Amino acid sequence: MSLFSRIFRREDPPAPTPKQEARTDSEVPLTPRNGGTLWPFYSGNTALCVATVFRCVKLLSDAVAALPVQVMRRKGGIYVDDLDSRLSFLMNVQPDGYMSAFDFWSQVVQQVLLEGNAYIVPVYSAAKMDIDRMVLCGRWTVAFDTVSGVYHIHDTVNGISGQYTEDEVIHVKGMVLSDQRLGVSVLDYARLTMSIASVGDAETYDRFKNGGNVRGLVGNDTSVRGFGEYQDKELQKTAADLDAQFHKGQHIVSLPGQVDFKQLSLSSTDMQFLESRKFTVREICRFFGVPPSFVFDDTSNNYKSAEMANVAFLSNTLNPLLRNIEAELQRKLFLPQQYGRRKIQFDRRGLYACDLDSRVKYQTATIAAGLYTVNEWRQEENKPTVEGGDKVLVSANLKGIDDLGVGPAPEPAEPKNPDNDEKE
Repeated sequence: MSLFSRIFRREDPPAPTPKQEARTDSEVPLTPRNGGTLWPFYSGNTALCVATVFRCVKLLSDAVAALPVQVMRRKGGIYVDDLDSRLSFLMNVQPDGYMSAFDFWSQVVQQVLLEGNAYIVPVYSAAKMDIDRMVLCGRWTVAFDTVSGVYHIHDTVNGISGQYTEDEVIHVKGMVLSDQRLGVSVLDYARLTMSIASVGDAETYDRFKNGGNVRGLVGNDTSVRGFGEYQDKELQKTAADLDAQFHKGQHIVSLPGQVDFKQLSLSSTDMQFLESRKFTVREICRFFGVPPSFVFDDTSNNYKSAEMANVAFLSNTLNPLLRNIEAELQRKLFLPQQYGRRKIQFDRRGLYACDLDSRVKYQTATIAAGLYTVNEWRQEENKPTVEGGDKVLVSANLKGIDDLGVGPAPEPAEPKNPDNDEKE
């Protein structure tokens, strides 16, 4: 769709969509999995109650939000930052009137991880003939028709309502299967692990709450209530009485006769409780692609393993997420004719903004390779330029093979003192 039609678009009546309502944990539905087994569906708010999920989501969202977004145009054969454009201001300062750029990109990544999809609507101004604001639609306010490719949006909070075509909505997706056009959240596949983590948290709370008391039953190992033909009925009645007392919250119940205590609940040692909690942390980290050391897991590591974990996180987890957002912004904000002349990308150099040692080594290497000049890096660090700093420098350790003057090997010289030669 052209820019003119985007600005002067006609608002269609929105299709009926479910209203955005707050749901409590008791209202969270159960979804059948594995032939009828019911696993709880974890919404974003419910999943964030697990510490590992909270840390993984916050780590990824903050890492993306901390990077500057470069809106670039081609000039003189290279791409330069278009800092005077309205789009650059929206991407880096204030996409919408009520949030900053950091909050905006942080919420985009959170919706992708927790919901599977994030919807951004660029609102164009007829007076300025340019983008006026970038609206991040709230959760449960967008219904996407995968057949017709139409977005039905009813977001009263942000003032967005109507039907939008594919090229009018920036749709950042999570994991996309081959037969779908919608993203799938990480929580859809991590439900079993999330259930184990939630049960572990609840069990920990229950153990601390009751002081570590165990559940058991007091009875007689040889005698039963009743005798003869009434034995079976009395056993069933006893079982029903015990079940009712357990449902009332009692942990230890009594039976007549010579009593004998039998423990029903397993101890923490029997269940290997702490080992299960550690395994759950690593399983959640596998789903999000975050090294366990990033969520303060007490795995033994050294300097080399920590460095390799950081490289793997940047290359295998963060970089694909950044590329996913960049590709969607590129194809929805620019026309196909502008490919090669306009570009949007995250400035990945911001990842080392606080790692001063790595930053200085990177700057030194780029100057020695002739990629940057001294003044270019000084301007990047907000320092005044110096005389001679615009000269491109290269390392003098390497020379061309033609510069070495390679020729025939010289004849060996005669010894000056033949008396010192070794004699037979």
